Formats: sequence, structure tokens, C-alpha cells
Amino acid sequence: MGEELGLYLAFGSLAGVLSGLFGIGGGVVIVPFLVWFFSKRGFPPDSVMIMAVATSLATIVVTSISAVYAHHRLGAVRWNTVFRLAPGILIGSIAGSVIADQLPAHWFKLIFALFLLYVGGRILIDLKTESSQNRVLSGWLYSAAGVGIGAVSSILGIGGGTLSVPFLVKCRFPIRNAVAISSACGFPIAVAGSLTYIALGWEKPVLPVWSLGYVYLPAFAGIVTTSIPFAPVGAKLAHRVPTRKLRRMFAVVVFIVGAKLLWQAVRPWIEI
Repeated sequence: MGEELGLYLAFGSLAGVLSGLFGIGGGVVIVPFLVWFFSKRGFPPDSVMIMAVATSLATIVVTSISAVYAHHRLGAVRWNTVFRLAPGILIGSIAGSVIADQLPAHWFKLIFALFLLYVGGRILIDLKTESSQNRVLSGWLYSAAGVGIGAVSSILGIGGGTLSVPFLVKCRFPIRNAVAISSACGFPIAVAGSLTYIALGWEKPVLPVWSLGYVYLPAFAGIVTTSIPFAPVGAKLAHRVPTRKLRRMFAVVVFIVGAKLLWQAVRPWIEI
């Protein structure tokens, strides 16, 4: 158990640094790691992916609080926009968790693999445009966007920044405000999603000891303990090292992980 906890602490540190360095959500790196480690530990194959996603969302509940507080102190959070997105996000996060619970394991891996390939592409392209004038959207469009962002985020175990930041930029929010609003929206995504995963897995008899529903508590505790203090380290490194080259290297790693998960997902169909 000590070796396992040490690995969680080490990876939490890495996830925190990468999050601060590249501005990505921790789920992008936490979920693939947990899929690998849970598989190595012999967790039930049909539960590995959903437990990785649920545990990732649980860590985001804690880590998002410090991020939102920092953005709020800087006055970057447009709370009126957060409140317009929040109802749809809550509904979407619950619905996404329920959908994920019904997905076959190989479909789950396929969806996440395609998401990683998308993230790798975005890191390489790094399209960030902004405008000084916001686009005013109707309430139902914000609600629909919130449902979509919440549902996809809870299925993938992410805080939603990969989806909400591009949406907010298209609404002509400055990138600084888009990132801050996205951070604030990550909290309801993580809370609604992780609570739903806990409820859905509550009476599953095949889950390992120390599981709270689909959330694996040792992994949650270890990752959270180190990811929070190491995120500022990554943010400081971003101002001291040539991040363009590092971003390319990280994108390649994301592509490799995505390709591996994609192969694991499609191999059963090929071998039939």
C-alpha cells in the first residue's frame, strides 16, 4: 500500500506541474494514468475506465477551488456568465455520468482516445483568439452549451476547460476571462459528476476495497495531496522555460497515449 500511495503522490505532483505549465485540466493526464495503474492492479476490466474517470472528477472538486479563488481575486471571473451556464452544466454532468455507466468499456476507451487526439491537436495548433466585445447569446443557447459541456466533461473525467474555453472565446470573451469562467464552471461539473458516479457505483459488488462508489479513495487522496501545491510550480516554470518546445513534446505524448487507448478500444473488433 505504501508503494501504491507513493506512486499516486508522485503522479499527483506531475499532474499539478503539467496543469500549471500547459494550462490543461488534470483529467487529461490523470485518467490515462489511472487506467494504466488500475489495470495493472487487476481491477475488474469493465470498471477500470469508469473508476478512472470518476476518481479524476473527484480530484477536480478539490483542485478547482484554489484555481477559482485565484481567478476571482484577480477579478477575471464573469460570475453572471458562470450562473447562466451552471444549470445546464449540472444537468449535463449528471446525464453524462449516467450515460458513461451504460457504456461498454471499449466504447468508453474509444471516446477518451479520440478526445486525447483532439487535445494533442489543440496543443499543437494553440489557437487563441480574442475580441474586446462579447457576443450576447440567448439564455437557451447558454443552457444548451452548459448541458453539452457538462455531459462530455463528466463522461471524460475532465473539468471542461478544453470545451468551455473555445466556446467562450467564440463568444468573444478575452482569453483571460474565458479561462477564469471555465475554471469556475469546472467545480459544478466535478461535484455533480463525481456525486453521480458515487451513487451509481454505491452497491456494485465487484469494486475494490476503499472504493466510494466508482471513486477510488487512495488514488483520490494521493493525487490531491500533491497536485494542488505543485500546480503553482508549473505556472512559475511557464515563465522561465521555452514552453513552445515543451508543448510540442507534451502533445506528442498525448497523441501516443491516445493512440494506445484507441488501439485497445478497436482491437476486439479487428480480432473478431
